[in-house]
Formats: sequence, C-alpha cells, structure tokens
Amino acid sequence: MAEKTINVTLKVWRQPARGAQGRFETYQAKRIPTDASFLEMLDIVNNGLERNNQDPIAFDHDCREGICGSCGAVVNGRPHGPRRATTLCQLHMREFKDGDTIVIEPWRANGFPVIKDLIVDRAAFDRIIQTGGFISVRTGQAPEAHSTPVPLKNAEEAMDAAECIGCGACVAACPNASASLFTAAKIAQLCKLPQGHPERTRRVLHMVRTMDKEGFGSCSKQYECEAACPKEIKVSNITVMNREYLRALLKADA
Repeated sequence: MAEKTINVTLKVWRQPARGAQGRFETYQAKRIPTDASFLEMLDIVNNGLERNNQDPIAFDHDCREGICGSCGAVVNGRPHGPRRATTLCQLHMREFKDGDTIVIEPWRANGFPVIKDLIVDRAAFDRIIQTGGFISVRTGQAPEAHSTPVPLKNAEEAMDAAECIGCGACVAACPNASASLFTAAKIAQLCKLPQGHPERTRRVLHMVRTMDKEGFGSCSKQYECEAACPKEIKVSNITVMNREYLRALLKADA
C-alpha cells in the first residue's frame, strides 16, 4: 500500500534574534507522510531549506516523546496544536487535511522572550522552581517507602500535579499570559505531601512573588490553561495555591 501524503502551506513566524523584528514567512510542505509527527514535518521542510542554502526554521525539541516539555509552538491559534492532551512532538500530520494552511508561531508572553523563530526563553520557569520547588531531606540512604504515611487521596493529587512538564502551553493559552497553572502545580505537588511541609510557607511566598517578578500576568480563571495543557493539569491546583498563599500571609502576620 502506498504511503499516504499531504501537501500543506506553512505560515511560520521567523525572528532572527531576541528583540529583533519578526515576520511570518510562507513555505510549501509537499508530500508529507500523514504518519509523520509535526516536528518530523518541520525536519523535512528544514532539509529542503538547507539544500537551498536558506536558514532552517529554529524550534525546540528533545525527547520527542511528550516527556521533557522542550517542544512547543502555537499551531493555528492553539498551543501544541488541535489535539487535546498532546504535546507538539506527539501531534501527527494526519490531524490535518491536504491543502490546509497551518500558522505556526511561538509562545507569546513577556515572561517568554523569543530567542529565534519558534524558540522562546523559558528560564523564568527555572527561576520560579529555584525559589521554592524543593524539599529539605537528609542525604544518604533512601527512607523506607512506608515510613511516612500518606493518605491515598493526597498521594494521588500530588502525583497528578507532578505530571506538569513545564512546557509553557498554559502561559501561551492564557489571555493574561499567566503562569499560575505551572506554579500552582509545583506548589500543590509538594504541599500535599508531608515531606513538603517544612518549606510550605516559604515556598508559596517565594514562588508566587518570583512568578509576578518575571512578568507573567494574573489568573482570571478563563480555564484556557487547563484546556491547552498536554498533561491535563487541573485548574483546581490554582485554588490550592491561592489557599496556601493566604495561609502563608496570615502566618507571616501572626
């Protein structure tokens, strides 16, 4: 059986460097296998550009298995593309039709400055994590798994929050470019477990303040972040973060 292919038109955001003026450029992606991933399609287009001595489209990627959170772009107005609970590297060309026009642009947020083309600087997430996304434990031999009792509900909620891969789709989807879902997931992941309680107050204060300092917007509960998240992190984690933040403020004033 012959391999099924499609031809699509790409309108890609090209920006040569941070702070430079960008623009959309149009490319023809021809005879793309429908079983190819979206990033493989970009690889094919880039091979053609390089053969013509043109600058290839710059985009982030690493594992290409939906694990690392490196890849990301807005495809036809939707972070990671049209398929729900899917990273860009897991998106396949069978989601598109022959003759489609696909608009590809980077995450748009003050906290994510464009480095080149579709690549943005997501170091702000690292700085948020550095201010509080850790626990203090004695080094050495790992404790026995059952030595610290954890209610099943708490364990499951912590594991659900821990699925966040820090891709930034929540920021790109939010009309306010808020990083609340990402920050809340990291806070909820640790505050649900007893191991995270020693830094509980300091963690939420530092992480929320760092998030604001990095230039991300405020949360207005539009739920776009949850809809765009490839790991389906719930907005309920933001409620947890707000509760933790209020608790920390009251404790600091006591």
